[in-house]
Amino acid sequence: MRKIKEEELESLLLKYHAALKTLETELSILLQDFEFQNKYNPVEHIKSRIKSYDSVVKKLTKKGYKVTIKNIEEQIHDMVGIRIICAFLPDIYKVVQLLEHSEHIKIYNRKDYITHPKNTGYSSYHLQVKVPVHLMKGISFVNAEIQIRTLAMDFWASLEHKIRYKFLGEVPQNIQENIYKCALDINELDRKMLFLNHEVQKLKQSLH
Repeated sequence: MRKIKEEELESLLLKYHAALKTLETELSILLQDFEFQNKYNPVEHIKSRIKSYDSVVKKLTKKGYKVTIKNIEEQIHDMVGIRIICAFLPDIYKVVQLLEHSEHIKIYNRKDYITHPKNTGYSSYHLQVKVPVHLMKGISFVNAEIQIRTLAMDFWASLEHKIRYKFLGEVPQNIQENIYKCALDINELDRKMLFLNHEVQKLKQSLH
């Protein structure tokens, strides 16, 4: 198997870093405009990353593909990753609507794990997008993934990942069941916090 040349990899990473900057800038503009129009920002914070080369090799190998530049570009859809953390459930869909109206970010696939959670209990809203990157050779459309979730969902997902990482093989059934129960508790907490927020908003309106 031909090993990827360092120069090829650097060129690819340059494109991915440019895509990440483009995505972050577009998100910042959209959110600033939303906040100006609504006097409210639906986002608590944003995390971003470029997938590591080791993770890429592991993912391609698991899928049965050779590690080539072409396969990285065509088969790895989350080399560029953005995670948007919101306070409340409805905020997730407000952010989705914002992204849908962007003229620069093109959504080509979506997975609503909030309406249809994974078997593990995982909840989040995923958008697979293409981001235009302007380089000297012309415009390239780079794949990226945007995950949108609440603070509670992010808390569960982070700890669930750490727990699963401790097991080299299959996670014991009793551990899986308890992880799933925690996911149900997290979803209930999201609903309760949303209800409390609605009550606070009604109280504020009654005082004006």
